[in-house]
Amino acid sequence: MAQVTESDLALDATPVDTLKGVGNAMAEKLAVIGIHTLQDVLFHLPFRYQDRTRLSKIGELVPGREAVICAEVLIADVVVRQRRSLLVRINDGTGSITLRFFHFSQQQVKQFERGATVQCFGEVRRGPGMLEMVHPEYRIRIKHESDTALLDKTLTPFYPTTEGVQQTTLRKLTDQALAQLGTRALTDFLLPDWVQQSGLPDLETALRIVHRPPPDVDVNALMEGLHPAHRRLALEELIAHRLGLRLLRVNAQSQRALLIRPAGELIRGLRESLSFHLTGAQNRVLLDVLNDMGSAEPMLRLVQGDVGSGKTIVAALAAAQVVESGYQVAMMAPTEILAEQHMLNFSEWFEPLGIGVAWLTGKLRAVQRRSAIESIAMGHQRIVVGTHALFQNDVEFANLGLAIIDEQHRFGVHQRMALRNKGAEANTLPHQLIMTATPIPRTLAMTAYADLDISVIDELPPGRKPVTTVALDNTRREEVITRVGAAIDLGRQVYWVCTLIEESETLQAEAAEDTLATLQQMLPRHRVGLVHGRLKPRDKEAIMKSFKAREIDLLIATTVIEVGVDVPNASLMIIENAERLGLSQLHQLRGRVGRGSEQSSCILLFQAPLSNNARERLGIMRETNDGFLIAQKDLSLRGAGEVLGTRQTGLAEFRIAQLGRDDDLLDDVSAIADVLLAQYPKRVHGLVRRWIGEEKKEYGGV
Repeated sequence: MAQVTESDLALDATPVDTLKGVGNAMAEKLAVIGIHTLQDVLFHLPFRYQDRTRLSKIGELVPGREAVICAEVLIADVVVRQRRSLLVRINDGTGSITLRFFHFSQQQVKQFERGATVQCFGEVRRGPGMLEMVHPEYRIRIKHESDTALLDKTLTPFYPTTEGVQQTTLRKLTDQALAQLGTRALTDFLLPDWVQQSGLPDLETALRIVHRPPPDVDVNALMEGLHPAHRRLALEELIAHRLGLRLLRVNAQSQRALLIRPAGELIRGLRESLSFHLTGAQNRVLLDVLNDMGSAEPMLRLVQGDVGSGKTIVAALAAAQVVESGYQVAMMAPTEILAEQHMLNFSEWFEPLGIGVAWLTGKLRAVQRRSAIESIAMGHQRIVVGTHALFQNDVEFANLGLAIIDEQHRFGVHQRMALRNKGAEANTLPHQLIMTATPIPRTLAMTAYADLDISVIDELPPGRKPVTTVALDNTRREEVITRVGAAIDLGRQVYWVCTLIEESETLQAEAAEDTLATLQQMLPRHRVGLVHGRLKPRDKEAIMKSFKAREIDLLIATTVIEVGVDVPNASLMIIENAERLGLSQLHQLRGRVGRGSEQSSCILLFQAPLSNNARERLGIMRETNDGFLIAQKDLSLRGAGEVLGTRQTGLAEFRIAQLGRDDDLLDDVSAIADVLLAQYPKRVHGLVRRWIGEEKKEYGGV
């Protein structure tokens, strides 16, 4: 164990190996879950609790809840049905419940003699005929033992952990850290007035309650994260995340950027070549982008717009300005098919103006790849479109002026940083334009994207009609296929999307191939195509071109067509197993239709029975086409981690705060963060380090 000589060493400077039971091996395991100091122990917070502090009456038990009960044994019997089990029926005067054991000894059978008093803890379930507990923890009470003798003094916390670190270990370490909380310094970075005005406890009180909730605590509020102690810590965590992003923004603004102020000949030529006029929203957002790039600071702008709102042409017009200024543009997309779609669009717009568009993905042949890399490094290619291959070590740009990142939340943090750093030269960073078709609720905009300027394309091109959506049981599949044939007979094109729970491209491709065989048999007069993730890029491109050229009537696809494909004549989409997808993904898929002037429809085929959550998701899809409402609902149903893909983003992983639940704190969060930055800058670093850690602060710079 490390020796600490200063008795008043602060908790954030006291190594965790000063605690009893922590040697070098345990310290290494604790480091995996971010625990290095005593402060880290205190801010490694429980994610759930068990209540073993009170006895519950059997007559009041609720299925799905855990409880401690004490009752008298009525009968114990070993039964052999599907499997051998010990069934013990107990009663406390308010009702009866069955204790079920599949693994037991003869000694246990003897323990449950008629009239014995048993105290047990477990999850209550519905059983055949009455409620039951399966393999509960139990103890046979001795005579004259009080009801409270075996009850815990506080609720039992459960912590996030890692291999080799048991819950009992974390509880013992927390006990030791809490014991030192009153003797070693722990800085409260928030002024007392701010906390008191919100009716919340001080930091030390909040930590003690959250780690060791007393028996008289409001259990429901605690379990749901609504207790004032939780709220106090959530407030501080949200402030820390906002400050972390604000610091990253301040750091970015201290960097220099390339001034993009050309005469505007290229952007004018591109505008004049278009067969459509930009909407007012597109013009407004484009002006935001051009103003950013005309300043000396690197642009960090997120452009969000619902599916079909026209983000890509705004990005292309921005690229025109950069190219005319003599710099390069890189556009990165998360999938081959989306990157191909961008490449085709950019080629269609720029090649008539004498500007070639390079293509770089991991699946290029070696000779093609070497040629492309050399051309990019020499500066001969002004616009480069590709996938993650753009940020490989051997790819160098001559003078990267703008990085365009589509569906940015699908990329890992380090990937986006690597692309940005391709243009980092002599303290100069390229401008960044980030696009997403996933509308971002205000909640996320104020937290996960607080370091970005945000522009919204909130207007669809004229003539677009909302997509009509219905949800049908899979038993009506033949009826749906008949409707598909009728739509094709009217000259329309159709998407049929196959989804699986498994992420395997092989399994998804096999499911799509099975569907292809079935639909070809049932619709023999119609031209049916197939696209999935295992096809070679040129084969996928050929199929999509054929579909766009109306040479294919019905396209069977996996979710590779989720983003980027634009076929105005496609007016009907069927999504199989729709109950398995999140709201945002369903909305993205549905956005592939409704791009023409005809009324479009989307059929969500589901497999009964539906869970309550799945039923709610499908109901929302039927009720609205509003991407922002859908995104807000998706956030509340699935949480920010799933919506943003925060396993990759790093910054948006919260320990105790929960977007959707803690929305009402955000205005206070914003105001307090502003005051801390302006008046108490010395508090900012400690607060950010406490909740985010040193290693994650750089992430938001991408």
